[in-house]
Amino acid sequence: MAEVVPRLPVDALTSVPGDPERSLKRGQNAAEALARELAACWEMPAARLLRRREPARPQRGLSREERRRNVRGSFTVAAPPPACVGLVDDVYTTGATVAAAATELRRAGARSVHVVTFARTVRR
Repeated sequence: MAEVVPRLPVDALTSVPGDPERSLKRGQNAAEALARELAACWEMPAARLLRRREPARPQRGLSREERRRNVRGSFTVAAPPPACVGLVDDVYTTGATVAAAATELRRAGARSVHVVTFARTVRR
């Protein structure tokens, strides 16, 4: 990914925080691991800027609007964000999750949020 995607014009990378229970089951939060590796390749800091307020209902099988409602208010800022943030997620389906996370970063003072995802779900 670091070879394909140009380095983002950001001050730091952060990730969409995973559901703690699912992260335990999987052994890691994929988005966080990807953000750390990408930050190392791009020689920039990776920071935990967000955390989940509470576990979210799984998104699988939900419509676009249901996904938006499901993640609205799910995140809170764990640390003050820099002016320009790169937000990493592992899979982009409808954009509801990254939109909710980016909203919280902007509310906390980030002027811009650039999103990088490693996979895109295509609906037929």
